[in-house]
Amino acid sequence: MEYDEICIKTFLEKQLQLFPEIVADTEEEAEYFLEDCCAVVCKNKKEVKEYMLENLDAYGMSDEEILACEEVFALPDGRYLIVEG
Repeated sequence: MEYDEICIKTFLEKQLQLFPEIVADTEEEAEYFLEDCCAVVCKNKKEVKEYMLENLDAYGMSDEEILACEEVFALPDGRYLIVEG
């Protein structure tokens, strides 16, 4: 999967919401990390919910709780990046 500049920069800025320490210092490292862990870009909240229900234990969680998960990074353009740590 290709990760655009918005995904990469957002992950660099917010990576500590998921990890206890910095895992990438540069955009290149961030892109490699996202590729390595098969991060997923969702175009809207519905896709996030579907992905989380299918791939992570999100049953019984509200939409707000799902979007607040540490794996879910809201992107400034309305999309979401899901990174499984």
